[in-house]
Amino acid sequence: MTTAETTTTAAAAEPSVPAPARMTGRQIAALVALLASQFMMAADFSVLNVALPEVGTALGFSTGGLQWITTTFALCAAGCTLVLGRVGDHVGRRRVFTAGMAVLAVSSLVGGAAESPTTLLIARTLQGLATAAVTPAALALLTTAFTAPALRTRALGLNSVMMSSGFSVGAILGGVLTDVFSWRWAFFINIPVAIAAMLVVPRVVDESKAERRTRIDLPGAVLVTLGLFAAIHGVTRAGEEGFDPVAGMALLAGIVLLGAFWAVESRTADALVPVRVLKKPDIAFGNLAALFVFGGETALIFFTGLYVQDVLGLSSLAAGLVLLGIGTGQIIAGTVGPRILQRVPPRTLLGVSLTLQGAFMLPALWATSDSRWLIPLVATQFVNAFFSMTAALSFMVLATSAVDSDLRGMATGMATQSQQIGIAIGIPLLSAVFAAVIGHGTSSGPGTAAEELTGIHAAIGVAGGCQIAIGLLLWAALRHGAAPRVP
Repeated sequence: MTTAETTTTAAAAEPSVPAPARMTGRQIAALVALLASQFMMAADFSVLNVALPEVGTALGFSTGGLQWITTTFALCAAGCTLVLGRVGDHVGRRRVFTAGMAVLAVSSLVGGAAESPTTLLIARTLQGLATAAVTPAALALLTTAFTAPALRTRALGLNSVMMSSGFSVGAILGGVLTDVFSWRWAFFINIPVAIAAMLVVPRVVDESKAERRTRIDLPGAVLVTLGLFAAIHGVTRAGEEGFDPVAGMALLAGIVLLGAFWAVESRTADALVPVRVLKKPDIAFGNLAALFVFGGETALIFFTGLYVQDVLGLSSLAAGLVLLGIGTGQIIAGTVGPRILQRVPPRTLLGVSLTLQGAFMLPALWATSDSRWLIPLVATQFVNAFFSMTAALSFMVLATSAVDSDLRGMATGMATQSQQIGIAIGIPLLSAVFAAVIGHGTSSGPGTAAEELTGIHAAIGVAGGCQIAIGLLLWAALRHGAAPRVP
C-alpha cells in the first residue's frame, strides 16, 4: 500500500481527527521561499523570448543561432530533471536545491555580463541545469514539509500556479526589463532571488532524503538523459527548420535510446525509474497528461502573442494585457482547486479538466483580424486557463502521491520533467503545423497577416483537438479503480 493510500485509509477510519486547518509560521516561510524559486525557474524559460532580437544585435548572433538561446535551456532543463531528482533522493533534496540556486546565481551573473554568443549559451546551459536541480527538489521538499493531505494539496495547488503562470509572466517580465533597463537585467534579476532562497530555505525547511540507501543507476541516467536530449532536439529542429534529415536522425536516436532505457530499467535492481512505478496508471497517465496540459498552454500563449502583435498590429504591452486573462484564470483555479479536489477524485478531475481545456481553446478558430474579437478571446482563454490549472493540480496530486517516501524525489522529478518536456516541445511541434500551413519555415521570417492568421487557426485547432482526445482517453482509462479523494 502506498503512503497516500495509507493516509487516506487512516483518515477514513478516524474521522474525528481533522487535518490541520492552518499552516505554521515556519511552513508559511518555507512555502513562500520554495514557491518563489519555482516561479523564477518557470519564468527563466521564456524571459528572454521577447528580447531575442536585441540580444542578437548586441552579441552578434546569426538569425538561425538565436533559437539556441531557448533551445540550450530547454534541453538541459527537460533532459536532466529526472536524474537530478533522483540524486536528491540520495544526497538530500535540500542540498540539491541549495546547490542549484548557487548555480543559478552564478550563471545569471555570467549571462548578464556576456559579451559573446558562446558565453551567453554557456550561461543558458547552466541555467537549464539549475532548473533541472531546483524544480524537482523544491517540489519534493513541499511534499515532505506538508504531511497533512489538505495542506499538501493546497501547497501543490499554489506550486502549480507558479509553474504554469511563470512562463507567461516571464515573457512579459522580459519585455518590461528590456524596455526599461536592458536585456541583461533578465539575467541579473535572478541573483537576489537565488541568494535569498539559499539563505532562507536551509532555515525553514528540514533536509529530506530516501530512507534506504541505494546506488545511483548510472546506465539508466545516461540513457534517459541522452535520449531526451536527442528527442527534444529533434522536435525543436523540426519545428524551426522543418522535418529535415537532422531532425529525423535526432528523433530516431531519441527513440532508440529511450527504448534502451526501458530495457535497462526492467533488469536493474536499483533502477533510476523502476518499471513497476511506470506501470502504475496514475503515474503513467498523469505524466502523459502533463505533456498536453503544459505543451498546449504554453503554445496558446505563444500564438496569442503572435495574433495580437502580427495580425492585429498591437503592441507587446497589449499582448501582455491579453495574457493577463490566462494568468488570472490560473491564479483563481490554483486557489479553489484544492477545494474542488476535496469533492472530485483527482483521476476524474484530470480527464474532465484536460477535455475542457481543449474545448475552450477552440473558440480561437473563429478569431479574425478585427480587434473587437479580443474581448471574447480573453473570456474564453480565462476559462481555458482555469481548467488547465485544475488539470495541472490533479496531475500533480496523482503523480506524487502514488509512491512511498523513498521514491518521492523520483516521482516529483518525473512529474517536473513531464512539465518541462511539454513546455519545451509544445511550441516547436505546433510551430511546425503553423509553418506547414503558411508554406515556409518559421526561421524564414513572418508571412502576411492573413497567412499568419490561417497558421494560428491550424496550430490552435490541432492543440485543442489533441487535448480533447487525450482528456477523454484519460477519463475512460482512469475512471475505474480506487483513486482516493483528497481529504
